[in-house]
Amino acid sequence: MHEHPNIQRVAADLSAAGVTGQIRVLDEAAPTAQAAADQLGCEVGAIANSLIFDADGSPVLILTSGAHRVDTAKVAAELGVAKLKRATPEFVRTHTGQPIGGVAPVGHPERVRTLVDTTLANYPEVWAAGGIPHAIFPTTYDELLAMTGGTPATVN
Repeated sequence: MHEHPNIQRVAADLSAAGVTGQIRVLDEAAPTAQAAADQLGCEVGAIANSLIFDADGSPVLILTSGAHRVDTAKVAAELGVAKLKRATPEFVRTHTGQPIGGVAPVGHPERVRTLVDTTLANYPEVWAAGGIPHAIFPTTYDELLAMTGGTPATVN
């Protein structure tokens, strides 16, 4: 499974960004933050959910703590868009090349505008998806900002 092209793309981007955390392939898929936390034995808040939203037709990646939900009306207002809605599986795959439940912060065909939940700064180590629902890697809030060129945001 390490040979999966999505994992290879994510690993290459992580390496290029100087991220030292290695992608791990889990025994079971972790399509939700709770499933990932259960397998890793960490708090659900330390899981960086990679959620793709449709912002008036443009993709926005929100890396949010698994401990809470995104307030789409609040974030839409901050982004200056009329509506921010959860993207369809097709929209997600088109803009990231990755399936819902496995979207990584990086490894996309083109850079996606990214917001990083400031709550993730409360955890010395956070975990993010590695391109498929079975893949995950350790990182930090600061690394997430750096690797994505993301903007810190309060998203809940």
